[in-house]
Amino acid sequence: MKRRSLFFTTPRLLVVGLFALGTACHHQRPAAAPRPVRTTPAPPREAAGVRSAPTLIDAMHDRYAGDWYHTVAFTQKTTLGLPSGGEIVQTWLESARLPGHLRIDTDVGSKAGVLYARDSIFNFNGGKLTRANAGANELLVLGFDVYTQSPARTEEALRGLGFDLSKFHEGMWDGTPVYVVGAMRGDTTSKQFWIDRNRLLFVRMLESAPQGHTDVRFSGYERAGGGWIATDVTQSVNGKRRIHEQYSNVRTNVELPDAMFDPQHWDAGARIRPQ
Repeated sequence: MKRRSLFFTTPRLLVVGLFALGTACHHQRPAAAPRPVRTTPAPPREAAGVRSAPTLIDAMHDRYAGDWYHTVAFTQKTTLGLPSGGEIVQTWLESARLPGHLRIDTDVGSKAGVLYARDSIFNFNGGKLTRANAGANELLVLGFDVYTQSPARTEEALRGLGFDLSKFHEGMWDGTPVYVVGAMRGDTTSKQFWIDRNRLLFVRMLESAPQGHTDVRFSGYERAGGGWIATDVTQSVNGKRRIHEQYSNVRTNVELPDAMFDPQHWDAGARIRPQ
């Protein structure tokens, strides 16, 4: 994807805003994983028959089929870690139409932001298109799209993003049972994603990227429009937090006009905000 990502080293998302992540994997001795954030699982309700990545993707889709929201909008407090050790705090606005469309207004005043539209990424500044690349957003696929599109489409997208779906195992993460796709037990460097085994929600992604060992976490899940949304998202590189996103004013199944996700009408879309 240019850099299939949702995190950025300069102000731009994760979500699903959703973070800029590299896709390179290094064959090296596994690095020690940072201490995980504690999550509180729902009462056990494990999906039957999950024994591989495809069966997991099927179960994630089927668990929320027909219930998951198809649009969502929220305000995002974004804290960016600086190389100097300081931080910058910004307010971003995010809107998504699922599957496949995410708009992040990183600066409404300067009309800056990024638009993810299926297999393309568009960057804007001053209301003008500054860059366009082919690519997709891992976090949009794993945290949102998987529940609103066919499992076959999700599998295709994840393979294209560099996940090895033939590698699968089960484990525990700070007392919470998880499924892990993309790596075998003990491997923390291959590109992989972790799914809460009870709620079938995405909670973590690891990979060894050019900038270092990257760890993305979705936490603070809250119920939203028949589905869930993680209201606290972090990206750490080599154990140091680079970006922290905190969501508020979450609205689901709101009307989002086509112009908001049309790169030819970025400026007009900035003036159409869901109430």
